[in-house]
Amino acid sequence: MRILYRVSQFWNTIAHKTDPGLLREAHGRLTPPQRRLFSCLQPSEQKHALSMWRKLLDQGEDQPDLLVASLLHDVGKLRYPMALWQRVLVVLANAIMPTQARQWGNGPLENWHRLPSWRKAFIVAEQHPRWGAELAQQAGVSPLAVYLIREHHHPCGQDVSTMESSLLRRLWLVDNES
Repeated sequence: MRILYRVSQFWNTIAHKTDPGLLREAHGRLTPPQRRLFSCLQPSEQKHALSMWRKLLDQGEDQPDLLVASLLHDVGKLRYPMALWQRVLVVLANAIMPTQARQWGNGPLENWHRLPSWRKAFIVAEQHPRWGAELAQQAGVSPLAVYLIREHHHPCGQDVSTMESSLLRRLWLVDNES
């Protein structure tokens, strides 16, 4: 079922354009440095972030740190923009052999730029939350939004006992639905 979801996500990414009104509205929620960071994302990543942001708004969400995190959660991918084939490879590997995919992404990080292109994709997939948190912090994002960006692949299970864990869970849910 997860593969069908990913196929649908892939098709929506290549077949649909971003709504300019939605983009303007989202830009209005970001500071100029944050907008510049968002604008550097690949169009498909912008579309994904806007979809998450819109879903949160449609759910009645108004927590500003969560909304900013939804727009900037993938900015760590700016360190190494992946080609389409690399993104497909990561999705397939995560579906078929998730433990191995994580191992490839958490391997030795020194000199990772010298690795083959297929391997770089796994590094980016695993490391982009940490890298994104660093970039977002430099762009003046709040400490809570930085935390949400850094941890967006770790949903806290069902624990929503703190505001942070509740927000992180909501971010993770819309990320995995968009």
